[in-house]
Amino acid sequence: MRTYSIAIDGPSASGKSTVAKIIAKRLGYIYVDTGAMYRAFTLAVLRAGIDPKDEEKSCTLIGKINISFDSENNITLDGENVAKEVRTNEVADNVSYIASYKEIRLFLVEAQRKIAQNVSVVMDGRDIGTYVLQNADLKIFQIASAEERAKRRYLENKEKGLKTSYEECLENVNKRDYIDSHRAFCPLRPAENSVQINTTEMTIGEVVNRILQLAAERGLR
Repeated sequence: MRTYSIAIDGPSASGKSTVAKIIAKRLGYIYVDTGAMYRAFTLAVLRAGIDPKDEEKSCTLIGKINISFDSENNITLDGENVAKEVRTNEVADNVSYIASYKEIRLFLVEAQRKIAQNVSVVMDGRDIGTYVLQNADLKIFQIASAEERAKRRYLENKEKGLKTSYEECLENVNKRDYIDSHRAFCPLRPAENSVQINTTEMTIGEVVNRILQLAAERGLR
């Protein structure tokens, strides 16, 4: 049976994960949260007492840790459900450094591609359409204003019981945008054949319906 893939890229807090989860469920695909994988690696670096800005030391954990998803699609680190831990401010402030390191990206990209070889997937991240799944059947580049993304992240953290201010969220969004778009290896940018969707003034339902429409036009099911 043929498998299909949908790549959803975009900057931090642009709503990629929320939309990707719904799309995957509606189409019966597997959702792969690549951002959570980088956050889990960042958490491992912090737990090891390593400065995430130190590329050489951070890369020493490659092959020594196991990052995967459990049966309920929660991100795990060495078998431990760390879905809540990877959403802390400390991880958010450092994940872009970890995600900029070529060797770590190659390590996690290999795992992501293996998943997509066997099942139909919706995968979101920063370089899915440009690098991880270059032959994806549908590529989306999802954006929103920095202010709107900071607002979304603030409300999301508040709902999860994480104490952050709107100002902190905005600072984090702008910081991550700069690092993600200026890294040497696979920077954040839209794939040439991607469809750009500005979600600033769109509801989640509207974004989902737009992507499902595009999927239907391409015969994805």
